Amino acid sequence: MLRTVVTFLAAYLLFLVLWIQIKDYYGRGITVTASKVAAGVMGMRYEEMTMEGEVVWATFSPLDRRSGVLLDIPVKTSSYTFNAPLTFAIMAALYHFINKRKRAFAEGVLILILVHLVYVVSLEAKELAEVMMDRGLQAKGNSGIFIMQFILGFTENMVIRFEPFLIGFYIYMKFRK
Repeated sequence: MLRTVVTFLAAYLLFLVLWIQIKDYYGRGITVTASKVAAGVMGMRYEEMTMEGEVVWATFSPLDRRSGVLLDIPVKTSSYTFNAPLTFAIMAALYHFINKRKRAFAEGVLILILVHLVYVVSLEAKELAEVMMDRGLQAKGNSGIFIMQFILGFTENMVIRFEPFLIGFYIYMKFRK
């Protein structure tokens, strides 16, 4: 028990220091990837990404270039990456209790990345739909916006907040000794 607590605390401090150094790069990578997916889902073109502090701005344009519209969608990286060090520390604390450690940790990281991608795609798609409707470029009452709002709300309010524990539970249940 003491070994697990010490492992968790040491891993948390280590991953917190490391995460502070790399979270901006991670946030940019997630945002670029998610923006390309969101652009495809929404029938838009992903143009570019700029970063101001913890906010990544993804720029989109309609596929019809004649409109000359550019849409900037802000994504605050800390809104979905804040608990990554805790996730990694929980995974490290499980080290003594699981088999197939490399696979377990790889699956945990993959789940974390997929959750972050789903969050950013749904955020950008919802924001794009709202802006397009406000500017009259898309019909109001689109069922797609309802779906994106639901996915975003569920991911933001349930999955992102509990992901360290959900991933830890998944790893423990699947790979326990």
